[in-house]
Amino acid sequence: MTNKEYAEVVLRELTHTLTRIDSEQAEKFVELVDGAKEVFCAGAGRSGFEIKGFAMRLMHMGIASYVVGETCTPNIDENGVLVICSGSGSTKSLVNHAQKAKEVGAKIALITINSESPIAKLADVVVEISAPSPKSAKQGDIKSIQPMGSLFEQSEGTFMDIAIMMLMERRHMDSDTMFGRHANME
Repeated sequence: MTNKEYAEVVLRELTHTLTRIDSEQAEKFVELVDGAKEVFCAGAGRSGFEIKGFAMRLMHMGIASYVVGETCTPNIDENGVLVICSGSGSTKSLVNHAQKAKEVGAKIALITINSESPIAKLADVVVEISAPSPKSAKQGDIKSIQPMGSLFEQSEGTFMDIAIMMLMERRHMDSDTMFGRHANME
């Protein structure tokens, strides 16, 4: 296949996963993040890379956001929201983060393939992405040509960008207002 043919297939796969996300859960996700005093973001592997991009965009919006595990991340309390990206929903370190957040009364939002996972059972909001992954017991309703969990990881990143756009609309913000918080020590 050519690069253009691959691109067409990948875009069809992304359209499939993103248009099947439950709109009610997406709205609840945005409401939860919008109402939080602080947003803590956690993920492992490639999902960890995706969630860092989400934390950055929240910061650009003026929302206090942190990446779990970074040295300058404060403690979470009952006013915080923990956003976890985990295809399987059962990564041990992320389960531990969810349990700790629940202990202190924080809210939990999970982006996952598996809505029956240990983290999903603790979560206040579960955004399910129907994509395959070798680590998830649940495989979604599409077979991807992409390796391993790539479709899920791309879909979660794009969903979080969509959530940012929904937040921007709620807060009457645009890219120009957000750019004022862009890093100036690059």
